[in-house]
Amino acid sequence: MMNSKNFALIGASGYIAPRHMKAIKETGNELVAALDPYDGIGIMDSHFPQASFFTEFERFDRFVDKWHRDGNKKIEYIGITTPNYLHDSHIRFALKSGAHAICEKPLVLNPHNIDQLKVIEQETGKKVYNILQLRLHDSIIALKEKVTKELEENPDKMYDIDLTYLTSRGKWYFESWKGKEEKSGGIASNIGVHFYDMLCWIFGDVEENIVHVKTADTNAGYFKLKNATVRWFLSVNYDYIPDEIKATGMRTYRSITVDGDEIEFSGGFTDLHTKSYEHILNGGGFGLDEAYGSIRTVSTIRHLPAIGLHGEYHPFCKKVLN
Repeated sequence: MMNSKNFALIGASGYIAPRHMKAIKETGNELVAALDPYDGIGIMDSHFPQASFFTEFERFDRFVDKWHRDGNKKIEYIGITTPNYLHDSHIRFALKSGAHAICEKPLVLNPHNIDQLKVIEQETGKKVYNILQLRLHDSIIALKEKVTKELEENPDKMYDIDLTYLTSRGKWYFESWKGKEEKSGGIASNIGVHFYDMLCWIFGDVEENIVHVKTADTNAGYFKLKNATVRWFLSVNYDYIPDEIKATGMRTYRSITVDGDEIEFSGGFTDLHTKSYEHILNGGGFGLDEAYGSIRTVSTIRHLPAIGLHGEYHPFCKKVLN
């Protein structure tokens, strides 16, 4: 068992924060301080009731700084689960406070932010880790192994992929930071970035990027990767979920087909944050270089005009544009 390490967490009240608390606990480490402007977080009691809690950044900063000077109490890792547009700033804070940063996806909103963070990594000697949990999912790893083997035998093979991800959100979503492009980066950044990362990890970098649909609740488009063409459709609109899925009472629909075959990866998601933390603590983890491709992709999508029903569009586009 490795020695217990001290963690802090910025953004303790969000949807994903409990997975980070659980991961810290399940890897045998200690959460000593958490920061969030929202103070209704009884979730702390289930994980780390003894942790110091702050609603003001200045007081949290002072706490971290004091511990930074005490070798026995040093905070070695800071988890970041804040709104996307604040990640860059909070990563910088972690590094300058002498801690490694473990940040939710999307790591930042634009690739040039990654270049600047590389400089701060070098200045501080601390590392930035990105949660890219799909790379640790058993069925995704199996797919990568299968594809890698096939490409060794036939390097020019092109796979045909459809990615469909619908996760219904209520009206609150558009009133929150998630519904504001300048804060979340838009739908593709918010719910698509880890799928893009996973596809590029397996099939190679994006060589062509086309957007067919761009609305407040839906993004859809087409990629040509080194070894695949991808038609993708992402939405938070319940109306676009297929009727047979609605009939089961489900509000989420996730499908990835490769050459017409469905990749089954609906299960096995709950423990991926713990796996991510174990990976980092054992000397692995996904750093700034691994984040680059998917961040460049979502940044490009944000700036491309939507061309409508032209070319190789995902069949669900007709649900939006008809």
